[in-house]
Amino acid sequence: MVEGESACYECLFPKEEHANESLRCADSGVLATTPNVMASLQAHHALLYLGLNVTALKQRLLLWDGLNGLRSVARVGETAVIAARAGIKYATEKPSNAKLMRETFESLGSTYIKLGQFIASTPSLFPREYVEEFQGCLDQTPSLPFSYVQGVLASEFEGRNLSEIFASIDETPLASASIAQVHAAKLVTGEDVVIKVQKPGVETILYTDLNVLHWATKVLEKAVPKVKFASLADIVEEIKTRMVREVDFIEEASNLDDFVNYLNITQNHKAMAPKVYHQYSTRRVLTMQRLYGVPLTDFNVVKQRCKDPSQVLITAMNTWFGSLMMCNSFHADLHAGNLMLLDDGRVGFIDFGIVGQLKPEVWTACIAFMDALQKTDYALMAENMLKMGMTAVQIDTQVLAADLERLFSGVLLADPQELLSSNPADLNDIMMDMVAVGERHGIRFPRDFALLFKQMLYFDRFMRILAPYTDIYADQRLQMVQTMDPN
Repeated sequence: MVEGESACYECLFPKEEHANESLRCADSGVLATTPNVMASLQAHHALLYLGLNVTALKQRLLLWDGLNGLRSVARVGETAVIAARAGIKYATEKPSNAKLMRETFESLGSTYIKLGQFIASTPSLFPREYVEEFQGCLDQTPSLPFSYVQGVLASEFEGRNLSEIFASIDETPLASASIAQVHAAKLVTGEDVVIKVQKPGVETILYTDLNVLHWATKVLEKAVPKVKFASLADIVEEIKTRMVREVDFIEEASNLDDFVNYLNITQNHKAMAPKVYHQYSTRRVLTMQRLYGVPLTDFNVVKQRCKDPSQVLITAMNTWFGSLMMCNSFHADLHAGNLMLLDDGRVGFIDFGIVGQLKPEVWTACIAFMDALQKTDYALMAENMLKMGMTAVQIDTQVLAADLERLFSGVLLADPQELLSSNPADLNDIMMDMVAVGERHGIRFPRDFALLFKQMLYFDRFMRILAPYTDIYADQRLQMVQTMDPN
């Protein structure tokens, strides 16, 4: 530590906390004996172990466009301080690892809350205690003062009088997510709308956080090769790309228009998405038609509003499956708050900030693979695995089929459909077993398969609530390869 500094540049701890210490950190030159300082040094050593030298990272970020670079450096410092505090809390209070991680993610803000949502919706990739603990990340995040919303609107619609656009704006937000918060409003022309307003500094925070995470996962994949079965670094890179897109509301508006056009072309009158008011939307403000309804996970209310809740789920899934083949992109974040049963009985799709892209022929091959799995046709499974683009090298399909048979034969011995209804722990074991097959054949799942898999898990959650005694995937009403009729 440089003489006269008020804090250790490496540990990011106040200088006075290093007084009367007798154990020196070889990396930062800091002496430490107290539990607080020891915890901070342990956090610093963990960063060094992962190859994340704080000084080097800060120097790299300073090269990024002036003020944004400074903000990024500040964000790295903030992240390190929060991580150090988490280390102190672990050393002194001994909370469960899952609880500590959730609380730390919430303290770190938007990016980590989004990652927490991914953990909550991916029981096949994460331990059950973490999946259960991170359910809380699906809840609302702290809202911003209305004065900030007014400031953003005034800035985005500079030169225009807001009273000429909005007759009224509710000061209390309808929702406050990690990226933006939403307010109800009424246009001067009488339409009920919602205004989605981006939170401050979101893009800079995303850029910094996700670069750090991508760097960490690359190192983790090298240190622990088995994690490659989930393509962790690729998933983080893809989340980075998509979350940066998510802060561009003009792109979200385009995604909404694409989905509405798909509903019109297919004459789907059972589902809807909000209309975008483009003349009142910008990169940081999105003005949309307001939809009224309840989330699909509110089973008691859904049951009161319709005779057959399973039909609601069928309509939602058929509509989404159709979008895989007929839209430029598919909605990749249909959690509880983004899929609704509307007051008029239709299914509402909202929040198109996170989308995926999948070639229709790839989805067709995916369906064929699952069908072959249920029929235990391993040769056909191998052929369709190649069509899905899951390997970039020339392989012997007969050898791959034999490997798939060895992998799945024990699982499917009792019931060919057992895999599709396996509990998360069993499925996690199966996926770990697939690592060996992937390593032998150079198989890596395409990036959008991670988003596709996450959405299928969301649907699994809806099934458990809306149709707990129904095998939806065996239901004749379900059309995974879409026709023009989504019902």
